[in-house]
Amino acid sequence: MKSSALTRNTRNPVLRVAPASPAAAVAHFSASLAFHADVSDVAAALAADSAGDGGGDGGPGFVVVDSRSTESWDQGHVPGAIHLPTALIPEQAGHLLDRAVPVVTYCWGPGCNGATRAALALAELGYQVKEMLGGFEYWVREGFEFETWEGRERRAADPLTAPVGAADCGC
Repeated sequence: MKSSALTRNTRNPVLRVAPASPAAAVAHFSASLAFHADVSDVAAALAADSAGDGGGDGGPGFVVVDSRSTESWDQGHVPGAIHLPTALIPEQAGHLLDRAVPVVTYCWGPGCNGATRAALALAELGYQVKEMLGGFEYWVREGFEFETWEGRERRAADPLTAPVGAADCGC
């Protein structure tokens, strides 16, 4: 019986490589959550802070950094974010950020690793940092308000990225 199960698994592209042990999975996924936040969680924390339920400490407990160019920033950015292009992090981070406050970086979207490069640069300078998965693209696609050089905007949520008629995705 084991022989046929093994044969089936070698032909199954999902199970060709066996899943990790539960202990290894816990370590991996815990580490992933230590390095990443998604746009919905960032938006919820920022909204709770602006509504006054952010935990009573006067803020969401982190600062959001947009690591894109000025042209990209002007096109749209997360309200309240700090504009700090990756190339300027070494010379400007100390003037704009408090090392005691965790940083959440973002760039354009999942096809861009700019937020990863910015997070690395900040970590190398001693900051605690997470990367916002999905970046600005998913911020807009999930229907969250954003700022441009002309003012605030909001687009309808994309039903492929956010639930229709529900407050959140439930995950």
